[in-house]
Amino acid sequence: MKVTLVFPGQGTQYVGMGKNFVGSPSFENANHAAGYNLEKIMLEGPLEELKLTKNTQPAIVAHSLMLFKKLKDILDKKNIEIEKVLGHSVGEYAALSAAGSLDFADAVKAVHFRGKYMQEATPPGKGTMFAILKQDENVIREACEAASLSDEKVSPANFNEPAQIVISGDKKACELAIKIMEEKTQSRVKAIELQVSAPFHCQLMKPAEINLKAVLDQITFHPLKYPYIANIDAKIYGTDTNPLVLKENLLKQVCGSVLWTQSVQKLHSDSVVIEVGPGKVLSGLIKKINPNIKVISLDTETGFAEVEAL
Repeated sequence: MKVTLVFPGQGTQYVGMGKNFVGSPSFENANHAAGYNLEKIMLEGPLEELKLTKNTQPAIVAHSLMLFKKLKDILDKKNIEIEKVLGHSVGEYAALSAAGSLDFADAVKAVHFRGKYMQEATPPGKGTMFAILKQDENVIREACEAASLSDEKVSPANFNEPAQIVISGDKKACELAIKIMEEKTQSRVKAIELQVSAPFHCQLMKPAEINLKAVLDQITFHPLKYPYIANIDAKIYGTDTNPLVLKENLLKQVCGSVLWTQSVQKLHSDSVVIEVGPGKVLSGLIKKINPNIKVISLDTETGFAEVEAL
């Protein structure tokens, strides 16, 4: 039997995450890698502190990899193979670590700086993100292009599931894109402004990409043990992939779109998928992309028991 592992991104964090791993060496390693007491923020909050992007991202990756370590022991015991891995946005770092390309400490350290640089890339209020619901992908793409003719830009950021595409960029450009969609479709567009600290996955993140390169250049990327599907192009990268390509994918991902829908569409309908990380957001998205895929979320009361029952 084979399973595919998926790792969640920002927005899945909660105070108390990782409480089942108190006393684990992984927490000590995470604190050391981050350079501060990440464990205290994860377990005790306050929520506003955890929601700071520089804390959120290492917290999610650390928690995901703690869950993965426990999961891997069970899979090995049951002779269940890992077929491939993929992660949503910052979850891609956890996926690459699970696939052996990134050491635990390097993954946690890298995403702490990734979050810090993303937070610092734009002044507060300049950019924003909107979730566009039940709208045709081509209409969204064309509206973003039409609204990006001036110095202010907007682009699709997250293709989360067929009925939810997130756009990101300058606030005025985002609002103009929504207006253009309404003119094009001659109907009201359901657009929800997201409560995010910065406009992720758009060109406003270019300073973060540049700064992150200096961090990733100091990290050793190892060959993959399992194939992985990249956010940036939804392509499957095999175990023979040059590790430097993996680094380039992570850099491109900072400003590029997260092609989650397209990535999940690469999975077979009879796939067994395990969500490795806080919450069960990805389970919900996967069910909307392909309801035939069986998904187990580990961060639930029954998660590990469901894996044991495979």
